[in-house]
Amino acid sequence: MTAEEIEALFSSFNNLRIMVIGDVMIDAYMWGKVNRISPEAPVPIVAVDRLENRLGGAANVSLNVQALGAIPLTFAVIGDDEKGNLLRQLFKEQSLSDKGIIQSPDRKTTVKTRVLSGGNQILRVDEEIEMDLGKNDEEALIAAINSALENDQIDAIIFEDYDKGLITEGVINAVREKASALNIPLMVDPKKKNFNNYRNASLFKPNLKEIREGMKVDIYQNNIGDIEGAVGTLVRDKGHNLVLVTLSELGIYIGGSGGSDRILAHYRDITDVSGAGDTVISVATLCLVRDTAPKFIASLSNLAGGIVCEKVGVIPIDRDQLLREAKALLAE
Repeated sequence: MTAEEIEALFSSFNNLRIMVIGDVMIDAYMWGKVNRISPEAPVPIVAVDRLENRLGGAANVSLNVQALGAIPLTFAVIGDDEKGNLLRQLFKEQSLSDKGIIQSPDRKTTVKTRVLSGGNQILRVDEEIEMDLGKNDEEALIAAINSALENDQIDAIIFEDYDKGLITEGVINAVREKASALNIPLMVDPKKKNFNNYRNASLFKPNLKEIREGMKVDIYQNNIGDIEGAVGTLVRDKGHNLVLVTLSELGIYIGGSGGSDRILAHYRDITDVSGAGDTVISVATLCLVRDTAPKFIASLSNLAGGIVCEKVGVIPIDRDQLLREAKALLAE
């Protein structure tokens, strides 16, 4: 792509309507200083001077979609609790629609609290449940999703699966059937539990750990032959159109029935890898909706994932920075 074509691609993202279905959560941060060790146990004492709550999980995908100029519509079930109310407030503060967020007394809102000092994470505390949705909550979620698919002119669907129980086999099958009937592309960022329940995705984006666990294979990031074989199996046996595998510092591999490519990572000062996968699936989705060539999808997604890894905490992509770097590094 030329620099002008890259600019046109970014402009074409504006106002695309992307449905995001997945485990939304709060990423909480406690920032402070360690000056001494506790007399009660050999652990550091952190004097907290700043608290921050951010949207995380599937909600971070929505933030990335929004940052790129598109319109996210988020669908999830959270707890009917204080943290659930806070999560909805965070949606409003970020100008995100929360009409697809269902609060249930049978769920607990997921909160991941990170304690940081001197730019380093000392501890993470998770508050969550991982059981599947109950029947009533599952039916309510599917009904809300189907209504939006029928009425809101959705351009693509992203399943953002964090294995917290929101995405059940029933939800997967119902959404896949509806998306197929309406000819809406379906993208998947999988985790272990549902790995093999996903079929016929327009884009399937696992990392190597998820491939190892989901396919029960020993596979390593420096063995491209094994990666190519695993991708071929996913395309052939699961019917996925494109499979994009993130390889951490070694870049990205993308493959499908039309061929494959390996994209090397750009050198980065890596600070925090949290949320990079959310950025990758967001960029890849918008590119795919705009019929971008698979190699460029991988290249731009790889670039975006690297950019967010330079930031502390879960941060959505900076569209202007991505555009500048894409024109500088990827333009022909």
